[in-house]
Amino acid sequence: QVQLVESGGGLVQAGESLRLSCVASGSIFSIEAMGWYRQAPGKQREMVASITNGGSTNYNDAVRGRFTISRAKNTVSLQMNSLKPEDTAVYICTANSPSKIPGGRYTYWGQGTQVTVSS
Repeated sequence: QVQLVESGGGLVQAGESLRLSCVASGSIFSIEAMGWYRQAPGKQREMVASITNGGSTNYNDAVRGRFTISRAKNTVSLQMNSLKPEDTAVYICTANSPSKIPGGRYTYWGQGTQVTVSS
């Protein structure tokens, strides 16, 4: 079992920055990758960024060059620069662990933290 607690969300103006953090606890040894999803009102949840235990990163094209994901011990962070109104969403921390199914994974989800970017 993995528990994820996010922090760092808030209200900012366009062009400003925020740094989100997510602390994982529980079966930390089982985590293979962590990342961030976001869900805006009326829109489908989408992947924002992810990072594997080996440090490989992946970004949504919409945030590439503006957001940076990093990980230290049991904490994954998302540095968000040059924020745009379209970045407004609930940002949700995730952690992936292997399942009993060969090649399968189980995704743990945090409660989410609200990011609002005003124009």
